[in-house]
Parts: sequence; structure tokens; C-alpha cells
Amino acid sequence: MTASNPSAIQGPWWRQLNRYHWFVFLVASLAWLFDCLDQQLFLLARNGAMKALLPAGADLRLYGGYATTIFVAGWATGGLIFGAVGDRVGRAKTLAIMVLMYAVCTGLSAFSKGWISFAVFRFVTGLGVGGVFGLAVALIADGLPEKARTGALGTLQALSAIGNMAAGCIAIFLGNLEGTRIEAGQSWKYMFLIGALPAFLCVFIQIRLKEPEKWVAARAAGKVTGVKFGSYASLFGEPRWRKGALLGMILCIAGVVGLWGIGFFSPELVGDVITRSLKNEGISPDKIAQQRTIWTGVNMIVQNFGSFLGMLCFTKAAQTFGRKPSFAVAYVCACIATIGYFHFFNSKSDMWMSFIMGFFQLALFAGFAIYLPELFPLRLRSTGTSFCYNVGRFIAASGPFTLGKLQASLAAGATTDAAKLTAFRNAACYLSAVFLLGLVALIFLPETKGQPLPEDSVGSKDAKPASATSPVH
Repeated sequence: MTASNPSAIQGPWWRQLNRYHWFVFLVASLAWLFDCLDQQLFLLARNGAMKALLPAGADLRLYGGYATTIFVAGWATGGLIFGAVGDRVGRAKTLAIMVLMYAVCTGLSAFSKGWISFAVFRFVTGLGVGGVFGLAVALIADGLPEKARTGALGTLQALSAIGNMAAGCIAIFLGNLEGTRIEAGQSWKYMFLIGALPAFLCVFIQIRLKEPEKWVAARAAGKVTGVKFGSYASLFGEPRWRKGALLGMILCIAGVVGLWGIGFFSPELVGDVITRSLKNEGISPDKIAQQRTIWTGVNMIVQNFGSFLGMLCFTKAAQTFGRKPSFAVAYVCACIATIGYFHFFNSKSDMWMSFIMGFFQLALFAGFAIYLPELFPLRLRSTGTSFCYNVGRFIAASGPFTLGKLQASLAAGATTDAAKLTAFRNAACYLSAVFLLGLVALIFLPETKGQPLPEDSVGSKDAKPASATSPVH
């Protein structure tokens, strides 16, 4: 591979793209955008689903944590399996299957008859969700010009916030219909049905999207020489790639646990604060349910607007200052912003805190999109990226469970809603220290700014580096 300096871009990254490059970028971005839409619809529908599917008196937060844990565990399993499949049989083909899987099972969640069937649908949805990120990132990393790679990957991740904000708009729309055209407490079902719509994207993926030329050529050469694509034996058997896989996984665990175990429980906090405020005003229960749905949707939009800007800012910072300094600042700020949010959020007027927390928490995820493919060669790019981003979710899946258990422990003996809410706030603040774990991984990871994507020789079975000067690690 000829070394080149990605930082020496003449003009914006998008000027490097031809029409087909744009098509690849848009298809990969939409697949991930709709993926994130379905994730957020689950978060917004979670509390309503728990109320409808569980018996009276059940701990909704605890079972909501269980449902999230199951979803994230499915996510991790899908990442482990389908990231490797994408390297072996093709990223475009596998991506189409993943989109279809998460879309259909999101829709089926609306027909759950009890908590068990709901959990099964969430796990299978997670399988599809888990496969998308690594495949979409690998498609862009290998299919677009190298000088456009960093900007395109950061923008792909930033656009995911549009899917998140769309989920908030859907919640607001359905909230306004709740109690009139929609039976009170049933809006969660419509959220999941709307989430099935991205299945239509599969048609466009299958018709026009081709495998990256670099992957096709390397795969053909690999079949002749016996080089393994999508091999976990290669990923962990070669020290060069094993180091990136394990440390990259820890890097992602810090961000994923912080987001899915803490940050994405903001709808519960906002809902409780709004409910308490409306009860004090003497509002009827039906109106309270409607307003809770609307304001959790508003919170989602504000939080993810902050996320969108945060990911764009991280992309620019990574290009200017480097990957590691940008990560370090983002992890520290995410920890501080999360503690501040869960400790001080008390009314609608505090909604700006959602913007700040979203800005820093999701900024990290632009870093994952940019940085992870820079740690692995083409034959392991989807495998390694998916492993770091998704398989760490087996550990990250403990985040919602831990938050629920810690909250229940802190609330032991509490008899008022206010005391239970305080316990929830404290549990979230304590767990926010997980963001600092990312700083530990950064110490041992390489700086990749200005380096070409790492490659090794596909002309030998051992797949040793093609030259000592190929990517610097």
C-alpha cells in the first residue's frame, strides 16, 4: 500500500467523491441512521412497554434494565458473528440481511404478548443492530478515497443523531395522539411499527451496492494463497492485531457502558421529573401520560442535537489534534457532564443539560467510527471493528443491569417517589466513573493521525506485514 497523508486534503472531504462514492456513503449512512432510529424508539417505548407487559407492582426500571441488557447482549452477539461474515462473504450482502433483521423484529416487538416474547424480539433485533456498524464503517473505509475517509466516517456517525432525533419527533407526534386517536399507554406499539419501515432500504442495497474493489481483489488473492478473511484466529493470533482488538474493546466499553448504561436512561429521569411537576399542578393522569411521552421526545431531540454537533466537532478535532487527545478530552467531559445532568436536572428549564451530555457522550462514538478501522487490515477490518464496538457490549450489557440493581439497593426502604428518584440519580452518578476507563486504554493505543490504513500481505498464509514501513503503530 502506498503511504499517503490523509491530513493533506485539498478542500472538504466530500470533493473527493464521485457519484458512486456518494451512493456508497449514503447507503451505509442510512443503514446506520435507521439502526439508531430503532435503538432510540426502543428507549422511548421501553417504559410504556414495561407498564403494558408486566403485572401491577412490578419494578419497571429493573425490568427495563433487563430488557436493555438482553438487547445489548444480542447486539454484541450480532457484532461478533456478522462482522466476521462481512469480511468473508461481502459487506454489502451481509449489510442487507442485517437491516432486514433489525427492521422486521422491531416491528414484531409491537405484537409482544408478554415480557418474555418482548425480550426475544429485542434480542433478535440486537443481532441485526450489532452487525450494521462494522459493515457500514468497512464499506466506507475501503470503498471511498483515503483522503475522504476520516471526514466520511465521522459524518456517518454524526448522521446517526438524525435517526435519534427522528425517534424523538415520532414520540412527540404519537404523544399528541395519545388519549384521543391512540389509546392511552399504547403509543409504544406504534413506535415499534414505525421502526419496521427501514426494511425497504434493503431493496436499494441489493440492487446497486457493490463490494469494494479493494475487498474483491484481496478476497480473490486470498482464495489462491489461503489467507483467512474474517478470522478470529488471525485477529488474536497475531500480536499486532490482538493488541488493537483488546485495547479497542476497552476503549469502546467505557463509552458504551456510559451511554447505554447511564446516558440513555435520561428518558426515565425526564419522565419522572415531568410527572412529579404535573402531579403538583393537579393535572389528570391521562394528560400526565401524554405530556410524559411528549417531553421525553423533546429530551431525545435536544440530547441528540447535542450529539450531532459533538460528533462533528470530534471529527474536526481528530483531524486537527489527533485521535488520542480528542478521545482524552471527550472522556473527561462526558464523565463530568453525565454526573452534572443526573444530579442537577430538575425541570423543563434544565433541558439544556441534555444537550451538553449528548454532545460529549456521543462525540466519543464519532471517534470509534474514525479510529477503529485504522487498527486493522482489510481482511480483518469489519471483524476487528465489530469486535471492539460490539463484542465489548457483553460487558457493557451489565451497565443497565448494574444501574437497576444499584438504584434498587440505594432505594431500599424508600417509601416515596422522591426518595426513589434520588436513589436513581445517585446510582447514575456513581456509574459515570466508567468513562475514565477509556483514559487507561488510550495510554497503550497508537496515534493513527496521518497514517494510511494498516495492511498486510494477502500473498502469504501467515499474512505478515508487507513491509516494515506499512502503517506505523
